[in-house]
Amino acid sequence: MGAIILSSRSSHEDYRDTAGSLTPWHARRIPDERDSGRRTALTLSWRCSPMEPIERPRDLPRRLGMLDATAIVIGIVIGSGIFLLPNLIARNLPSRAAILAAWMISGVLSFFGALAYAELGAMMPATGGQYVYLREAFGPLCAFVCGWTFMLAVLSGGSAWLAVTFSIYAGYFVTLTPAMSKVMSIALIAVLSAVNYVGVREGAWVQRTFTYLKVAALLALIGAAFLTPQSAPAAGVSPHPSVSLAHFGIAMAACLMAYNGWSYVSFVAGELRDPQKNLLRSLAVGMAAVAVLYVLANVAYLKVMTIPEIASTERVGADLAMRTMGSIGGAFVSLTVLLSIVGAVNGCILTAARIPFAQARDRLFFASFGEVHPRFKTPARAILWGGIWTGVLVLTGSYETLYSYAILAAWIFYTMSVGAVFVLRRKLPNAVRPYRMWGYPATLWLFVVVSIWFMVNAFVTQPGPSLMACVIVATGVLAYWIWRRSAP
Repeated sequence: MGAIILSSRSSHEDYRDTAGSLTPWHARRIPDERDSGRRTALTLSWRCSPMEPIERPRDLPRRLGMLDATAIVIGIVIGSGIFLLPNLIARNLPSRAAILAAWMISGVLSFFGALAYAELGAMMPATGGQYVYLREAFGPLCAFVCGWTFMLAVLSGGSAWLAVTFSIYAGYFVTLTPAMSKVMSIALIAVLSAVNYVGVREGAWVQRTFTYLKVAALLALIGAAFLTPQSAPAAGVSPHPSVSLAHFGIAMAACLMAYNGWSYVSFVAGELRDPQKNLLRSLAVGMAAVAVLYVLANVAYLKVMTIPEIASTERVGADLAMRTMGSIGGAFVSLTVLLSIVGAVNGCILTAARIPFAQARDRLFFASFGEVHPRFKTPARAILWGGIWTGVLVLTGSYETLYSYAILAAWIFYTMSVGAVFVLRRKLPNAVRPYRMWGYPATLWLFVVVSIWFMVNAFVTQPGPSLMACVIVATGVLAYWIWRRSAP
C-alpha cells in the first residue's frame, strides 16, 4: 500500500491518515508486492499540492512542533557514545587530523542521509517514516523486515543498552548491587514508557527538557577544556603508525554509531505540524548541531589528552572532566551522561512505537498495535509492549549482543531508504515534492557508496557480527512469509 492514497471514489478530503493508510480500515488487506507500485503511482499522482491531512478520530493527532522534532533528533543521537567511543577511534587512528576527519566525514555523511529523509518525509508525511519510504520504493516485504529489525533489535536493544549504562553511571552517586542495577534500568524504561503512554506532548516535554540539559552540560565540559591552561603534548601518537582503510573503517563505524538515531524522527512525521517544513528543519538543525558538538568535544579531548592516553582509557569524558574540573569532574561527567541517556531513551520510546503502529495499519502486524488510545491519543498498546520487550532484554542480558548485531542491519535499511529517493524520482516523477534533496544526485550516491564501503569493511573485519546481522534480516523474511501465509 502507498503512503498517500485516494481511491477512485476519493476527493482531496480523503487525503490519508497519519499512518499512511490507503483505504478505509474495514477494506484494508495485506499489501501485495505485485501491485504495490501500481497503487503507489495512483496514490501520489492525486497529490497536486502539499496539504495537511484531515485528522480522524483514529489518527494520531499532529501535536509536535519544530522544536519537539529537533529535540528528538539531538536527544536520541547524543547518548553515551561521545563519552565512550573516542577510545576505540584513538586505538585505530594515528593522528589528531585523522580522528577529526573521521568525525567530520561521518557527520557530513549523516547530514546527507538526513536530507534524503527530509525529501521523503515532505513527500510522504506519514507515521512510520522509514517503514513507509521502503514500502513505497521496494514493496511490503522490505518494509516489514525493516520494521521487524528495528522493533525487535535496533530500538529495543539500544534502549536496553542505554538503560543499563544509566544504572552504571548512577552507581557513581549511590551504591548498587547487580540486582538493584537491573531494577533501576527497568524503572527508567517503565517511567519513560508511562510518560509517553499518557501523551505525546508529555513525552515531547521530557525530550525537550533533557535535550536542553544535556547540550548545556556538554558545552560546559567543552568550555572547561578550552579554558584550562593544561594542554597535551603534540607528540602523542597512537599505536598505529599509519592510516589503513581497515583501521579508518573501524573508526568510521564507531563515529557512525555515535551519530546513529538521526532517522528516528521520521517515525513521528505523521504527528508533526506542517511536516513538509518542520521535518527538514529539525533534521538539518539537529544534525548540524550534533556534528558541531561532536567535533568540538573531540577537539577538547585532544587539547587536554594525548592520543595514547585517549586510547588507554574507556572513560574519556570522565578523564577530561577530572583534569579540567578537579574533584567535581567525575560527578559532573556522570551527571552529564545520565542526562544524555534519559533523553536518548525517551526519544527511542517515543518514536519506536510508531513502527508497529504503521505496520498494524497495513495489516502487517497485530491489529491492536494500530489502535489509538481514546483518551491519550497515543499508540498505547505499541508503547506498552515495546517497554515490556525492552525490559525483557535488560533482564536476560541479551541486549548488548542483539544491538551490536542489529546495528549493521540498520545501516542496510538506512542505505536503502536513501536510495528510495532515486527509486521514487523515477517511479513517480510527477509526484509533488515540497523539498528536494540538496546536491542530488551527488550527495545521494556519496552516502550510498560510503555506506556500502562501511558495510563491506564490517563484513571483512567483523565477519561474526555481520553474519548475525544477516540472520536477523533473514528471520524477518521468515516472519513475513509466516504472516502472509496465516493472514485471511
